[in-house]
Amino acid sequence: MSSSIHDTPCSCDCLVSMPPASAIPAVIFAKNSDRPRDEVQEVVFVPAGTHPPGSRLQCTYIEVEQVSKTHAVILSRPSWLWGAEMGANEHGVCIGNEAVWTKEPVGEGEALLGMDLLRPSYGIFRAQLRNHWHNCV
Repeated sequence: MSSSIHDTPCSCDCLVSMPPASAIPAVIFAKNSDRPRDEVQEVVFVPAGTHPPGSRLQCTYIEVEQVSKTHAVILSRPSWLWGAEMGANEHGVCIGNEAVWTKEPVGEGEALLGMDLLRPSYGIFRAQLRNHWHNCV
């Protein structure tokens, strides 16, 4: 068997367990990563903030308009990029990044990464309710 099979992760899954399926009376969120095993993953806290109108936000490759209010989050992210693999905000909204395989060609120019969509100005930093995050993305 080729060693490259073990060197290249090929799975990226999220798991959620809710009472009464959880052994404790809490929601459990978990995620594995398909990132390279020697890539540094940081766990970071980003405090809530307010931002003046017209503020800009630098993402991994592009800059976007900042929202006026962002929520506090805890994120797990590769150290080299702005986005995140997974995170939870102060309102209990959890999001995990998943790979999406497509046959569509990659567009020209720089763009947001899937992991960027998880960060401030998007899903996790803006959503207050579990059913609200999809309106933010």
